[in-house]
Amino acid sequence: MPVFARAPLAFERGEGCWLITDDGERYLDFGSGVAVNALGHAHPHLVEAIRAQAEKLWHVSNLYQIPDGERLARRLTDASFADVVFFANSGAEAVEASVKVARKHFHAKGEGERFRIITFEGAFHGRTLATIAAGGQAKYIEGFGPKVDGFDQVPFGDLEALKAAIGPETAAILIEPVQGEGGVRVVPPAFLRALREICDERDLLLIFDEVQTGVGRTGTLFAHQHSGVEPDIMALAKGLGGGFPLGACLATREAASGMTAGVHGSTFGGNPLAMAVGNAVLDVVLAPGFIEHVAEMGLLLRQRLAAIVDAHPETVAEIRGEGLLTGIRCKAPNSEVSAVLRDEKLLTVAAGDNVVRLLPPLIVTADEIGEAVARIDRGLVALERKMIGARGDA
Repeated sequence: MPVFARAPLAFERGEGCWLITDDGERYLDFGSGVAVNALGHAHPHLVEAIRAQAEKLWHVSNLYQIPDGERLARRLTDASFADVVFFANSGAEAVEASVKVARKHFHAKGEGERFRIITFEGAFHGRTLATIAAGGQAKYIEGFGPKVDGFDQVPFGDLEALKAAIGPETAAILIEPVQGEGGVRVVPPAFLRALREICDERDLLLIFDEVQTGVGRTGTLFAHQHSGVEPDIMALAKGLGGGFPLGACLATREAASGMTAGVHGSTFGGNPLAMAVGNAVLDVVLAPGFIEHVAEMGLLLRQRLAAIVDAHPETVAEIRGEGLLTGIRCKAPNSEVSAVLRDEKLLTVAAGDNVVRLLPPLIVTADEIGEAVARIDRGLVALERKMIGARGDA
């Protein structure tokens, strides 16, 4: 179906932070499959993990125990606030599970009328009917019939509007610690702390959507750790599978108290192939020094991009982000900026608020960051010349 506006470009293979076409052209990948290829392409540990598992067992269903799934769940809970994990296949499914956990929590307490969830303008939570309703963006909702009920959206960062939106039917607050699709907008730590206090005071559940920000992307294992705030429920995906479809909903035992046998499920979720890859990703990400490397490279990238802002005031407004989730807010159309960077064989990802996202694999080196920034500089010079020519200033 023609639902993707694909670039006229295809790749045969990948190596680390690089993608290679069938005629040998090398592209520096600062998109990572939209923050998915956390360990780059063809990482040897992931390749060996999936090869070894593929020779043993692919799928058994959740009718039986899956020991590697139990191991992955223990590792995630040991490294987080959570007590329990539900495995799915994608970020949208992980968010859907989070919504169901919150609603079921209150139903199990005899408060089934509490099912509404407050979300924020600019959010993106997935493409299912419920998650597009949660995100609230008209361009994703239009044409799909009545909007799924149960979501109340308030302006980004508006604490008073949030308080006013809380009513007797409110069950939870759902937020991305950094809005990725929404323009790499970082939620201030003080705001997250205020949300935690409100949830505690009003007996609400706090849900973090860390589909894009989790598993080391922002320089901590989870983005909310920058603020010291812990949620009750969290959705993960993208980097958790390192390129293999894998999502997870993490929750405290109290928040998940309504999730009993038969109330939720997934045919493929938590299958042995996915669990092997998820464990292999954590082998690398949880190794001593890895997260510190991400934080160091994120700082270096922002420092190098500061010079880009100074050098290109006509086309660049500011740099945003946390760790290796970085956004360039553009003055020129971000589609044009992405195109000229692709001409320089640098791959990026567009976002809302006229932002171009830089999402390199977490294994990126200082030399590769330097190369990327040089290509950004050259691409913007070319774009500015084109803009001058279009104005007739040349």
